Amino acid sequence: MELFERPQGGENAILVQVSFKSAKSAQDENEFIELARSAGAAVVGFIKGSRQNPDPRYFVGEGKAEEIRQLRELQDANLVIFDHNLSPAQERNLEKLLQCRVLDRTGLILDIFAQRAQSHDGKLQVELAQLKHLTTRLVRGWTHLERQKGGIGLRGPGETQLETDRRLIGERIKQITKRLEKVQNQREQGRQSRKKAEIPTVSLVGYTNAGKSTLFNALTQANVYVANQLFATLDPTLRRVKLPNQREIILADTVGFIRHLPHDLVAAFRSTLQETIDADLLLHVIDSHDDQLELYREQVNKVIAEIGAEHVPQIEVMNKIDLGGQEPHIEVGTGTNPTRIYVSASNNLGLEALLEYLGEYFAGTIFKGTLTIKPQHARLRAKLYTDKAIQQESVTETGDFSLEVSIDQRRLEQYLREENLSLDDL
Repeated sequence: MELFERPQGGENAILVQVSFKSAKSAQDENEFIELARSAGAAVVGFIKGSRQNPDPRYFVGEGKAEEIRQLRELQDANLVIFDHNLSPAQERNLEKLLQCRVLDRTGLILDIFAQRAQSHDGKLQVELAQLKHLTTRLVRGWTHLERQKGGIGLRGPGETQLETDRRLIGERIKQITKRLEKVQNQREQGRQSRKKAEIPTVSLVGYTNAGKSTLFNALTQANVYVANQLFATLDPTLRRVKLPNQREIILADTVGFIRHLPHDLVAAFRSTLQETIDADLLLHVIDSHDDQLELYREQVNKVIAEIGAEHVPQIEVMNKIDLGGQEPHIEVGTGTNPTRIYVSASNNLGLEALLEYLGEYFAGTIFKGTLTIKPQHARLRAKLYTDKAIQQESVTETGDFSLEVSIDQRRLEQYLREENLSLDDL
């Protein structure tokens, strides 16, 4: 089911970006242009502005809205894209004034995702996010939908066409959610079998276009699609990688993150991002040559926290060092600073050192044994259950929990630190 009709030759688009004094970070003009181009738009105009707060009617002020209208007519553009989330009313008002289609940031990202999804469940997840976004915008420009249905076989018990559409979309959302639950269960079985085989999972995360798929291909000799565009990878890909110490890991390539990632997308792609949540280690790939790397690092960590993966240990892979003339090297982390490994995935620089470091990281890191947990430390027990680390449980005569566990040593130590405990206490 395709919710967006896309002309074959792309569309002429005017881009609109407004900076607000209350915003903590500046808007990224280049990223916005790249997003529009990734969706297939030909950018024929860019309008910037600044305001204290969004205007309730047009998001921008009336003067700026008129400026957009004049530029649209001058450039004969058939699409205006805002680098912000618009309310349904603002979208309708703008479309009426500008006499063309208006798209907000969420709609733009959804459109890119619709083009990129390849797998069956990837397409389902995109459709789910599209439908949730569409339900708030059903009245847009569709005045005929407010009428009662008419005609033989079409008359319902007082239901308007708009209500019918809402009901049908609601039913489709339920249907997709059920199918995605099945996919999630199948993925969960795969994760469980990997846990039993004690094969650690390492998940590549990072800002979109940081070079994750290039690194994935270089480490696995896979042939994952790589392009210099945003969201080139949408569906997760998993491959086995043999480390220098003969140990194997599962490497997962995942969707790139971006500023203001729509909440519906985060929710819809939870099953895809589950590989990140359940990983034993995150390789946070960063474009070391990008002048906004600090902002991008912050945004990625924000999404990681949003999906509930902030507890997973993280190593930063500083990619594209060839662009800055740096040599491959490793900075071992101290305190809250993560370990940083400097590489160039496209030129195969520093990759052997990365694999050796992973070999050392996972050498003998599985803790297997019995833990005795007192009732007052039930939070630790809950975390172990969430991690699916408990293989067997019994209750002692004193009411304590005796747990047979198999868990990554570092993860266990982290949980113990969070509860102010040590192994000697258990």
